Amino acid sequence: MGETRKLAAILVADIVGYSRLAGADEDRILARLRTLRSDLIDPILAVHHGRAVKRTGDGAIVEFRSVVDAVRCAIEVQSGLAERNSGLPPEKRIEYRVGVHVGDVVEESDGDLMGDGVNIAARLEGVTKPGAICLSEDAYRQVKQRLDVRVTDLGLTQLKNIAEPVRVYSLEVGQPVEVKPTRAASVPERHGPPHLSLVVLPLANMSGDPGQDYFVDGVTESLTTDLSRIRGSFVIGRNTAFTYKGKHVDLKQIGRELNVRYVLEGSVQRSGGRMRVSVQLIDAESGSHLWAERFDKPVADLFDMQDEIVSRLANALYSELYAAEARHAEGAIIPDSLDLCFQGWAWHNKGVTLENLVEARRLFESAVALDPNNIRGLVGVAAVDTQVALAYLSEDRASRLAAAEAALNEALSKAPDYAVAHVLMGTIQIHTNRVAEGIRQCERALELSPNLAIAFAGIGTGKLFLDKAEETEAHIREALRISPRDTMVYLWYSIVGLAKLRLGKDEEAVAWLRRSIEAGRTFPMSHFFLGAALAHLGQLLEARSEVQAGLAIAATFTIARIRASASTSNPTAVAFRERLIDGLRKAGLPEE
Repeated sequence: MGETRKLAAILVADIVGYSRLAGADEDRILARLRTLRSDLIDPILAVHHGRAVKRTGDGAIVEFRSVVDAVRCAIEVQSGLAERNSGLPPEKRIEYRVGVHVGDVVEESDGDLMGDGVNIAARLEGVTKPGAICLSEDAYRQVKQRLDVRVTDLGLTQLKNIAEPVRVYSLEVGQPVEVKPTRAASVPERHGPPHLSLVVLPLANMSGDPGQDYFVDGVTESLTTDLSRIRGSFVIGRNTAFTYKGKHVDLKQIGRELNVRYVLEGSVQRSGGRMRVSVQLIDAESGSHLWAERFDKPVADLFDMQDEIVSRLANALYSELYAAEARHAEGAIIPDSLDLCFQGWAWHNKGVTLENLVEARRLFESAVALDPNNIRGLVGVAAVDTQVALAYLSEDRASRLAAAEAALNEALSKAPDYAVAHVLMGTIQIHTNRVAEGIRQCERALELSPNLAIAFAGIGTGKLFLDKAEETEAHIREALRISPRDTMVYLWYSIVGLAKLRLGKDEEAVAWLRRSIEAGRTFPMSHFFLGAALAHLGQLLEARSEVQAGLAIAATFTIARIRASASTSNPTAVAFRERLIDGLRKAGLPEE
């Protein structure tokens, strides 16, 4: 009772080797400490609005209203101490280690603070060098544009008694700033929230039944976890997000407080035997609504339903966040590597035309030229080359796939846990007679990101190439279940249509291929496959019309190109290829 949960910036400081100093001359060290506090530390705390929550003989826990105040205070204290230690032998210097974190804390009725915010700050202090300041990634993100001291990225660090590793940054006061090379001296420094920064606010329980809170909170937590798997995203942790539960808050203010670009909010309502989940994505800088989705479903097993809701929303949000980042990038005076990358994905998702893919590749190449470590850019280049090859938009299909594989090898050497890169690698392997390896790559992607719809589709494609076409539809339906509005649905429908063709179920193939064309009219292969299926059904007039529609997109596509792209000599595959070619020939596809 009497406790308050809130978000706070916490500074924890401790003297290095205090026991040794006190043991050598306790009276003198205590006198020096009193002088330091009255003349240096307390005045700096007052200027930066710090509240000393707890003092010990050799340290303190201090609360600040902002991370900026906490870090500025720490830098000034460390700078002042460095001046006072100048000329003293090492054994007589009073040096502090300082840790700073921003996070969820619980304030007791007596003003004491507890919780992760305090614990992480204390553990950060424990890994700090004498005279330095260690920041958690949450804290560093909010002050990195304002620092004029040398910063060292210590990487993910396992802190004592903290379950998950924390990325740690060390500020080395008094050391010259390390100047990093830039592409042009005139490029302005980027300010504001980072790319793909998001907070998932606790969904509101609109059912009027407090007993449903556990389900609503479960959806919120699972969605937070799934979105954090988007590579390069920054998603505010569950504990911090839940401090806003049940409060009427200004979304722009939340964006400023947490330094995030997007806010996801929504509600869950149960009525009788049905459940409705509504969510909306808001641009926290402008307050504008970017996207909304409503999910209605009969209530069966609540936990199964929770999984389905989360997977569908996460897949849809993935695309929407990339589209929103591309719109932000269009307004950049001088786009950086990530800006170019997001614009590349926007062009990639516009549709399968050579013009769209050429522009997407140009943007991805520019992104990688600015930053060779931009993994999204490398994967983007590979995605374009793979799509150009598999849509037969290039006469040199093999070299395109080889280039894509090289880019993916480089990306995975730098980021072995990038799930999308594993799916693309699997796709290439499936189409180059390494089907079993390709399926394993897609399965690895699902281990890394269990709701990655394109990985299910990749496995379905692999089954087709393994002479298990009867299994393809189930995998594609799983992809469609969790991402029914995906930008790739045209391709998924086409894969099932091709599987039905392989099984000799031409009428079912026609139905799936029509759905593919409705979803993406610029994908030429759906037109060609549909033409072959219609020809087998004797509907030659419509078959020829579909082949002509395909040739309007891919004018150089011929029967000879199908033969040249054969990736296996498996007798069943050869027989199917001949059946496909027979249908295409009847539908009027040129031989060469």
